[in-house]
Amino acid sequence: MKDLIFKNHEDWAGVIARITIGLIILPHGAQKLLGIFGGFGFDATMSFFTTTMQLPWIIGFLVILIEFFGSIFLIMGFTSRIWALCMIVLMLGIIFTSHLDNGFFMNWLGNQKGEGFEYHLLIIGLSLIVTIHGSGKYAVDNMFYQK
Repeated sequence: MKDLIFKNHEDWAGVIARITIGLIILPHGAQKLLGIFGGFGFDATMSFFTTTMQLPWIIGFLVILIEFFGSIFLIMGFTSRIWALCMIVLMLGIIFTSHLDNGFFMNWLGNQKGEGFEYHLLIIGLSLIVTIHGSGKYAVDNMFYQK
């Protein structure tokens, strides 16, 4: 089990993928948890998830947890495979609950009713790299796995 979580290829692919995911998703998590970057903060976000979107509170809580803490742990390279897998599940959930009806493309020109899901597929692809390949070089995971 330890190998499954911590063993990785110590090259640049995992590093680039996990840091990119973390840097892209962390501000979204910070909006939801802390209310910075124009976000509404934890209470308002939870209210939106549970009232407007009618998600169970645990799902809303997990979204915030994965986006904020998962991003930080990915940047650090700590249990990266687990957090990358969580990102895949998160992005699939977001696609099916919020973006699928809007089509594939992002709403660059404002002629759609909302954003498509192409951005989410990029995060899924990067997360698959980390899930399969591991954290790469310069990861906390490397301290837990001895060859």
